[in-house]
Amino acid sequence: MFSTFAISDLFSGTLNPIRVVLTLLIAFGVGFFLYLIYKKSFMGVVYSRSFNVSLIMLTMVSALVLMLISSNLTLSLGMVGALSIVRFRTAIKDPIDTVFMFWAVGEGLALGAGFVDVGLIGALVIGVIMVVISAGKSNGAQPYLLILHYDERASQQVKALVKQLPKAHVKSKTVQQSGIELTVELRVRESEIGFVDKFLRVAGVSDATLVAHQGDLIS
Repeated sequence: MFSTFAISDLFSGTLNPIRVVLTLLIAFGVGFFLYLIYKKSFMGVVYSRSFNVSLIMLTMVSALVLMLISSNLTLSLGMVGALSIVRFRTAIKDPIDTVFMFWAVGEGLALGAGFVDVGLIGALVIGVIMVVISAGKSNGAQPYLLILHYDERASQQVKALVKQLPKAHVKSKTVQQSGIELTVELRVRESEIGFVDKFLRVAGVSDATLVAHQGDLIS
C-alpha cells in the first residue's frame, strides 16, 4: 500500500522559524487572493480599500495566532483569556463584509494549523464561486434610488413617468411649501439610466438624482 503525500505534511510537527516564515508567506498569498476577490466582487456603494487590506492582515494574524496556540497548551489557555477581553467596535455596514472577514479568519486558522492544502483549495473554490455570482449580478439590473424635487404643477407628469419605470416603488414623499421631494426605489441596467433626463424635461421639476442603492429592492 503506497503512502500518500500532502502539502500539510511539510507544516506539521514542531514549530520552527522556517515553518513560521513559510506559513506567513502563504497566508499573505491567500490574503492577497481574498483582496482581489473582494475588489472584483464588490457590489456596494462605497469601496473601502483599507477594509480590503485588512483582510490580508487578518489572514496572516489568524495563522500566527493559531501557530502559537497549537504549539503550547499553556500558552493557548492564556491567549484565549487575553483575546476574550478584546472588543471590536467598528460597525460593519454590509453583511458580505462580515462574511469576508470570517473567510479570512478561517483561511488563517487552516494555514496556522498546518492544513495548507485545505486552505488553498477552500480559497480557490470559494473565490471562483464569488466571482461567478458577482459576474451574474453585475450583468443584470441594479438597484437605484431616484430622488426628485418638483412643484405641484408637475405632479401628474411625474407620477405618470414613475409608473413607467421598471419595478419602481415609492420609498418616501415629502411635501413642503417650497416643493415636493419624492424618493423612488427601482431596478434598471446601467445602460438604461438615460431615463433621468426625461424628468428634467417636465416643467416644474427642479432636479432629478439617481443614486446607486446598497441593498435589495422590494419585489
